Amino acid sequence: MSVPAVRRRTAILVSGRGSNMTALLEAAADPAYPAEISVVIANKPGAPALEKAAAAGVATATVDHRGHGGRQRFEELLDEELRSRDVELVVLAGFMRILTPWFVERWNDRLINIHPALLPSFKGLDTHARALAEGCKLHGATVHFVRPEMDAGPIIAQGAIAVRDDDTEETLAARVLGVEHALYPRALALVASGELRVEGMRVLRTSGTAADPAPLLVPGD
Repeated sequence: MSVPAVRRRTAILVSGRGSNMTALLEAAADPAYPAEISVVIANKPGAPALEKAAAAGVATATVDHRGHGGRQRFEELLDEELRSRDVELVVLAGFMRILTPWFVERWNDRLINIHPALLPSFKGLDTHARALAEGCKLHGATVHFVRPEMDAGPIIAQGAIAVRDDDTEETLAARVLGVEHALYPRALALVASGELRVEGMRVLRTSGTAADPAPLLVPGD
């Protein structure tokens, strides 16, 4: 991978321990990676992810979602923080807030999320238990551009694993987390490098033929 002329300034939004954040930070430590993690922002003071980010030499900030008089004001302050740091891309990594249409539209096609299921199946919570209950043979994770509807938006990349006969919710969740850690850095690299374009609900590569698909199937076993 050659060193990019410009690395896209990227913010990671977190609420907790930052498992996917760590995978992104490790990928972005390579100067050839097309995204530079310029800041990690938490909506909860003292979120463990902040300490991890600081230890990796990344700037951190907290915009508490409480005490500002509602969601709109919180998101205005968050938006101000991002823009004050010249952020170009925003990545959600365990950010436990549902963002309003106002914020999503301001960051349209520059705001991405990861979900522990193969969307559009199993939006929402308890995805691993639901996949087992439905008898799925494949399960995995999806990285997508964020839209106002929860767990919706054009799919950037997907990673899948086979569901084993002896899987429990816990074992399946652990293996899907491994998929997430491999998938999210690859998806962010695609977005940051400018290799993608969005046409309705489809995400396509800008290079090669128009039929080149952006979604990737990443073995998780």
